[in-house]
Amino acid sequence: MFRERLTEIENKYKELIKKENKKTLPSNGVYERYEHPILTTDHVPLHWRYDFNPETNPNFMERIGMNAVFNAGAIKMNDKYLVIARVEGADRKSYFAVAESENGIDRFKFWDRPVELPQTDDPDINVYDMRLTQHEDGWIYGIYCTERKDTNAPKGDTSMAVANAGIVRTKDLVNWERLPDLISHSGQQRNVVLHPEFVNGKYAIYTRPQDGFIDVGGGGGIGLGFVDKMEHPEVDEEVIINEKQYHTIYESKNGLGPAPLKTDEGWLHLAHGVRNTAAGLRYVLYMFMTDLHDLSKVIYQPAGYFMAPIGDERVGDVSNVLFSNGWIMDNDGTVYIYYASSDTRMHVATSSIDRLLDYVKNTAPDGQKSTASVNVINKLISKNEGFY
Repeated sequence: MFRERLTEIENKYKELIKKENKKTLPSNGVYERYEHPILTTDHVPLHWRYDFNPETNPNFMERIGMNAVFNAGAIKMNDKYLVIARVEGADRKSYFAVAESENGIDRFKFWDRPVELPQTDDPDINVYDMRLTQHEDGWIYGIYCTERKDTNAPKGDTSMAVANAGIVRTKDLVNWERLPDLISHSGQQRNVVLHPEFVNGKYAIYTRPQDGFIDVGGGGGIGLGFVDKMEHPEVDEEVIINEKQYHTIYESKNGLGPAPLKTDEGWLHLAHGVRNTAAGLRYVLYMFMTDLHDLSKVIYQPAGYFMAPIGDERVGDVSNVLFSNGWIMDNDGTVYIYYASSDTRMHVATSSIDRLLDYVKNTAPDGQKSTASVNVINKLISKNEGFY
């Protein structure tokens, strides 16, 4: 029994991590999706899940169950495409693990061990959704959500929690230095992202202040603040640069995804927007661009979503969700967009800086009314007369 199951499971695993990924065509012209997820629970190494000793595991049972692999930060290092994924076990605890690929679109393989995250004096209960930023100071920073039980919760309430931004830095994604958690004065923090360059000698940080653990309350929107030293990461003031708006795809809340990409025309941002529906919260991705020199100034923002869950992406642990906190821009202008679907699995989509600039600059902004949307369509119809 032991040897038969071991051989069967090993063969299936080897076949999975060698699987090629092909584009699904035709696309919308802005980006291409791919046929298969790049990471799932089946990609988690077997020696993390199974006891290989036939004496202590004669039936070759899975001893440590895995629930999901999703919400990965991304970076290119030593000509390898690396993602640092959120892996959630069957015990509901999340942790980080690095997987690498030669081409950025398939054959991702996890490193031998998950990340051993250093702790502060107040240990994390749960950690997730790390953004990686290669900063001009020479460090790679990882900012992620650190979750702890709310000590003010009423007796018997085991669901109330406090979210904040945990901060680590590294040079190799192996050895991590833990810095103090972010200090802000605007309630709880999620989706905190470090800008890759200094701004007037300071570290620029994008925030998402909110009143509660889930609900943003009177807070919300993508904020911008500044920190003097990452060894003492305190934000005195946050200015909302991209706020939630009524009857949009980000009417309930919104937050930045990965660190923005620098172009000659401005900083490209990828964010998530959330609205409530009869089926629950719906998460989609959208884009906007800020001024090269004034990060608080949004200069372009297309209407609606950039990407939304389709097909099998709509089904999972938390359905109807797309989320991204990692992308990579290659020297040739190719952009690899790493996104998770329904809090379950990781995917990749590819585009280019030229196409993303075209999309952001030449897609109409939200007119805020149905009549405005009709006017935009009619203008396009009129422009196309004689061409179709």
